[in-house]
Amino acid sequence: MTLEGLGSLAPFLLMFVVVYFFMIAPQMRRAKQEKKFASELKRGDRVITKSGIHGKVVDLNEKDSTCVIETLAGKLKFERSAISMEMSKKLNTSVTKK
Repeated sequence: MTLEGLGSLAPFLLMFVVVYFFMIAPQMRRAKQEKKFASELKRGDRVITKSGIHGKVVDLNEKDSTCVIETLAGKLKFERSAISMEMSKKLNTSVTKK
């Protein structure tokens, strides 16, 4: 490959590097954090689902990765991935500050 060929390929490589560091890497990091958060859930944790339902974890099922959440309306079963990491952390930090 000639020097001209490398010169015309450089902008594409630069674009890929920029896209990787500003889009792909942060998404992968966030996915790891959410997976860790879901695996560290325990009974008694106060959580908020991504649909906005507030409750307290009363049971965890490791086989199918679900949890039972107690709300004012009763007990509901959710996938662990349906629990919002950000909103649950905000809820728990605001409760501990009071």
